Amino acid sequence: MAPRASGGGARTLLAPSRWPLRWRLTAVSSALTLVILILFAAVVGRLAEERLRSDFRSEIARDASDLAAAVEVRCATAFGPCEIDPELEQVHLPRDAALWIVDGLGNVIAASANAPALEPGVAAPRGWEVATRRVRSSPAGLLLRYGRDTEVVERTIDRVWLFLGAGALGGAVLAMLAGLAVASRAMRPIAALTATARRIASTRDPSLAMPTPASDDEIAELARTLDAMLKELDAARAETQQVVEAQREFVADASHELRTPLTSILANLELLEERLRAQGEDGEEAEIVGSALRSSRRMRRLVSDLLLLARADAGRRSRREEVDLAEVVEGALAEVRPVARDHQLRAAAIERVRVLGNPDELHRLVLNLLDNGVRHTPAGTTITVELRKAHDGARLVVSDDGPGLPPGMEQQVFARFVRGKGPADLSGDSGTGLGLAIVRAVASSHGGAVEAGRSTAGGARFVVELPALEGAPEPAPSDL
Repeated sequence: MAPRASGGGARTLLAPSRWPLRWRLTAVSSALTLVILILFAAVVGRLAEERLRSDFRSEIARDASDLAAAVEVRCATAFGPCEIDPELEQVHLPRDAALWIVDGLGNVIAASANAPALEPGVAAPRGWEVATRRVRSSPAGLLLRYGRDTEVVERTIDRVWLFLGAGALGGAVLAMLAGLAVASRAMRPIAALTATARRIASTRDPSLAMPTPASDDEIAELARTLDAMLKELDAARAETQQVVEAQREFVADASHELRTPLTSILANLELLEERLRAQGEDGEEAEIVGSALRSSRRMRRLVSDLLLLARADAGRRSRREEVDLAEVVEGALAEVRPVARDHQLRAAAIERVRVLGNPDELHRLVLNLLDNGVRHTPAGTTITVELRKAHDGARLVVSDDGPGLPPGMEQQVFARFVRGKGPADLSGDSGTGLGLAIVRAVASSHGGAVEAGRSTAGGARFVVELPALEGAPEPAPSDL
């Protein structure tokens, strides 16, 4: 499997569409330059080749004419013998040249010293260029054949083609290097814009300014446009932040102000309920008072939850002190146990871990986790609590052997007003839907975190990590 994946990745990298823009521009410019140079070299090479061959043939023809006029052949009869003046051995010829005197039938009468054998009826040896002229001084119609080896001109033509080919390749390479340099220089402002945009994306700070190139071109216009867009986004973010902060302050202040009248209403309703109970009245008035009392209590819980979340959103830090987290866990277990119905609460391991925090908020954190387990699991479920010190922090684990979280809900359960479908929810006591949101808010405000998952028994598992104070953990009784 690995080689196929590696090969696919290599093919992806080799695809031109995956190349950087500067490489693609360079490749296009160098390829176009190479095509132009190849066409130019082909035309020039063909013309040079024809010119060299033509000059070679013209030179041979001129030399043959001069030699035919200079050589005198005297024959006693039409069939010989003949005397040649000067003798062919004495004629000064180039090293690659040869001279023949032939009769009308092509028979060689005389030849120069370095002349190759010439077959009767054959105009020229293989690889030779030969010009034929009539010997003017010969009455017998003798012919002079002057030839040169074409190897020299062929080597010259090959050198011309090699030079043109090397020139085309060299020009393409130079065009590629120049194109890469020009493209890199042209892309430098875009690279600066990209780096700034990447820094803005990582810091989420639109107040950073885009670098403006010195030249007033399209890239500078793009930089100015992006900079103007960032300024508008920064202004919009500032306005949105002000609105959000105002809303958080309002919710926090409103929740705080609602606590006093709600406390007074609850006190009066509880007093009225006690008075009606003392008078033995169980009729319609008592039912109305009981309903109002339950609604008021639910409203008080909701207001308390909203106040805690609003304070966390507004960044208001509550009073901090040294807290023994084991005592907080034991207190929460003791509080939940009477209302746990048919659930079993078990403390697997409780270690003395001291943290810096607000005891009421930490108590609320543990209480909400336990209440969440009781509320959303069927009767007979075991809820297990563990508290240990690990990695210089406190690790609180609350798990159960119930049906567990639905797939994909590990993060959504911490959202606000998310309600489950446990037995307590089906009975009408659906809660506020803020329990786990408060758990995350308290953990975050104390410098920790919380995550949800599946326990080894298949149920839900919540792990809270909090920073602990210095000191080794002490064992605590776990007989709850």
